[in-house]
Amino acid sequence: MPTNVDNIIRKLPASRRNKIERRAAQLISEEMTRQQLRVALKRTQADVAKKLGINQDSVSRLEQRADVLISSLRAYIEALGGDLGLVARFPDQPPVELCGIAEGNVHSLTPKHRKLAKIFA
Repeated sequence: MPTNVDNIIRKLPASRRNKIERRAAQLISEEMTRQQLRVALKRTQADVAKKLGINQDSVSRLEQRADVLISSLRAYIEALGGDLGLVARFPDQPPVELCGIAEGNVHSLTPKHRKLAKIFA
């Protein structure tokens, strides 16, 4: 008889099951569509539309678009109560958080950013 993963998990101690469930939730939350994120945060398209000053249909179209302006995505995330960050990843280099993109002002390089800039120079 084939082994069922649910049966295996049920036999684990409660602390181990909880740890597995927390990790699974973390992995699932790391990749979501805009719509899935909004639903997970218990927001409606009407809620988001009101905060953005647009209609619900526009929010629906924004959630369905494959190519979205960063400024539009930032506004959408902020309407959900979040903050958008962009990270660039390169092989054999630490991730770099990008700043000054689609913002009202461009930040000057902090000492941390100057150090990272030297890594890529």
